[in-house]
Amino acid sequence: MPTPSSIALPIRRLTHRDLTACADLSEDRGWPREEHKWGLLLSAGKGYGIDDPDGGLVSACVVTEYGPYGHPALGAIGMMLVAERHARQGIGRQVMRHIVSLMGTTPLTLHATPNGRPLYEELGFKTTGQAEMVRGHFTPGEPASGIATRAATAEDLTAILRLDEEVFGADRTHVIIRLPAFADQLRVAEDAGRIVGYAAAWPSMDTHVVGPLIARDTETAKALLASLAAGTDRPLRTDIDVRHEGLLAWVKARGMESVAFNAVMTYGAPELPGDWRRRFAPLTVAAG
Repeated sequence: MPTPSSIALPIRRLTHRDLTACADLSEDRGWPREEHKWGLLLSAGKGYGIDDPDGGLVSACVVTEYGPYGHPALGAIGMMLVAERHARQGIGRQVMRHIVSLMGTTPLTLHATPNGRPLYEELGFKTTGQAEMVRGHFTPGEPASGIATRAATAEDLTAILRLDEEVFGADRTHVIIRLPAFADQLRVAEDAGRIVGYAAAWPSMDTHVVGPLIARDTETAKALLASLAAGTDRPLRTDIDVRHEGLLAWVKARGMESVAFNAVMTYGAPELPGDWRRRFAPLTVAAG
């Protein structure tokens, strides 16, 4: 019997049993395998994929929903991948249309590479911002301006969740409570005993990714990033909203270099909710 075309194969929900296949798909497209990140996304979000009759996955994508359970205020789409051997057959469009349909009236967001942006524009996504990926060994400079940072404790979680929802604009409890186990470092910034920022650094291949990075102002963001850098010998990588020009100039002066620019796109909303002035970097571009 002839093998069905990829476009006719059904889309199904992915589970943790698909973790290795998802990592294989990442590697197939020249991305890091990042089993650690896939594990978080498949736990906190909903994965969708197409099985390859010859084994593995034809395609995979993850949606992370934020806000009230059953009535999300925002959906973040990430890890939209199609195997090289099935590329340019309309599969990415098929999967994206499936997800947009499933999400109904829920506003959506994603970070798009230059290659992926035309497809998302065709589907109705609008560019509403831009993030710059920077990477490198962070070289300490002069001490931060007296802003105290420390390792987060279990007692800080309530304050972190309250600050995160205020800044992000939607409840991310189901993701943020996974940070202590997911990240190698989770730190907070304090002022007069009040938490005014927090940041995490989590492992990705030979780097530590900084994110989320939420802070009262640029100086607080600098203090948090410097404190995370002091706790690792690995290069750092993060995706900074380009409107935070001061932070970008500062990290580049300390050894980090620009790697790429990604468009921040939305569907069903003119812009992202929350306060971008205090939102410096996402947890990951795959989950917002």
